[in-house]
Amino acid sequence: MQVFLHSRTLKRVDFTALLLTLELAAVTTAILLLIAIPLAGWIALAKTPTRHIAEAIVALPLVLPPTVLGFYLLVGLGPATAFGRAITALLGHTLAFSFAGLVVGSVIYSLPFAVQPIVAGLRAVEPAYLEAASTLGASPLRVFAHVALPLAKTSVLAAAVLTFAHTIGEFGVVLMLGGSIPGRTQTLSIALYNLVESGDFAQANRLALLLLILSTAALLLLYTLPLFRRRHG
Repeated sequence: MQVFLHSRTLKRVDFTALLLTLELAAVTTAILLLIAIPLAGWIALAKTPTRHIAEAIVALPLVLPPTVLGFYLLVGLGPATAFGRAITALLGHTLAFSFAGLVVGSVIYSLPFAVQPIVAGLRAVEPAYLEAASTLGASPLRVFAHVALPLAKTSVLAAAVLTFAHTIGEFGVVLMLGGSIPGRTQTLSIALYNLVESGDFAQANRLALLLLILSTAALLLLYTLPLFRRRHG
């Protein structure tokens, strides 16, 4: 009887962690697309030298250890800094060890996965199209919104898929910033880590398989996007 109840409890925890992970990935992807599209447009199309500095800063999470980023976010959003105290006074609680804090960390950590594909897509747009639109009197913003961005729509979709998949598999930043609070900050990757620590390898294998399936599905979708682009022109 105890084994049966234990199994049901684990399944309930798995489902809760799955929903939390999917919610975190969806919210992070939506926020990052709003940030990444204009930022990628500026990096890809602007002629100012500072765009290279911005591109390097955007790429920083690719080489920075997640625990380092998570540590600085934990300190920066906590009561040890003026910014952290201001956020706490405004919200009534600290961002650390909360779902909102996970979103902040995920947005920063997944930023290059959203920006870089869009930058690549915009740079692949034939410059003659952009020049023709400018010659006809279109403003830079109109050229970007009505010419460049529609031609790079597949790259925007790729950025969304990559961001979603990357957020699902996050571990270091999530662990440092959110801890492991069931129903609030415990994602699938953290639940898997806890199961391995407790020696429950059977349940850990089930969670690992679920993460593998989600990641594979995301990659299959990503690599079929070029086929969709060719089929629909």
